[in-house]
Amino acid sequence: MKKRYIFNPETLMYEKQDIPAVLRYGSILLSVVVVLGMVYFFSWLYLDYFHLDLPKTMYLKAKTAGWESKVSILSHQVEYYDDILSGMEQRDNKVYRSIYGLNEIPAESAEELQRRAARFSSLDVEGANPAFKKVLMNIDALSKRAVVCSRSLDEIKQISQQAGDMISCVPAVSPLMTNPGDFHLSSSFGWRRDPVYGGHAFHEGQDFAGKKGLPVYATGDGTVEIADVKFRGYGNEIVINHGYGYKTRYAHLNTVEVQPGMKVRRGERIGTLGSTGKSTGPHLHYEVLYKGSRVNPRSFYDLEMTPEEYKAMIDKVAEDSPRGKMASTSELLKKRD
Repeated sequence: MKKRYIFNPETLMYEKQDIPAVLRYGSILLSVVVVLGMVYFFSWLYLDYFHLDLPKTMYLKAKTAGWESKVSILSHQVEYYDDILSGMEQRDNKVYRSIYGLNEIPAESAEELQRRAARFSSLDVEGANPAFKKVLMNIDALSKRAVVCSRSLDEIKQISQQAGDMISCVPAVSPLMTNPGDFHLSSSFGWRRDPVYGGHAFHEGQDFAGKKGLPVYATGDGTVEIADVKFRGYGNEIVINHGYGYKTRYAHLNTVEVQPGMKVRRGERIGTLGSTGKSTGPHLHYEVLYKGSRVNPRSFYDLEMTPEEYKAMIDKVAEDSPRGKMASTSELLKKRD
């Protein structure tokens, strides 16, 4: 049993006195309870009443705020670069690619967006900040768009270097000389009544009605893909591949004066107007195809071109093109036999 000294006023001396264990341990317990109560009270005041943070919490919050600030700055930079890239894509699709007849670059599909989201799904499991995840996904999307835009500009650069060749290849003139009275436009591109079978059918070209034997000229530089002699459908026909997605068809010809594989130039004579195949009278059925789809030929040629300008074009081509490479329909028939 632990002892303690107590002053005795009668004897004026300190005397030893035994302390009961219950009282001794009770006082210790009471002291602990008082200390814990004070700790709890001051903690409550510090955290809940005054809303103050512990030093470690303050440090972590400051560090988190620093990272959030960096993520916010990065997010604004990504938005800035997104605006710049969007402007480049807009000019690319609406200006550059349009000039050279290229299709627009399609927007990212929903499947591609889902695949991108799946690549970053692990961040959700790891409890990453949503803003940080969004920035990472946007950077990934920007990287892909930048690569696509770069490749598109490389393609445009390559085509622009060949722009002179492309201009001469586009079917940009009438297939017949523009002498007044030599021909008239008898049937336009679009829906019409079929002249042979009746009923409504889509006419996929432009018909030039004129005198049999009227010379027919290539409307752009290219390579003869088809030079066929037949008695049905298009009859005697020529198809020229001009490159850059363009092809032209000249049908119902009287004579075919070129052969497959032959290089021809704009204004070079390739045959004569006739009435072969499915035809009700002498005319040239002329088609323009762009990337496999038939388009309105009227959008390409200009009938305001004077006969003198047209003849000058023909004469210039005739000087550069040897006539020895021409082949008549009868010669082609003999070769087929």
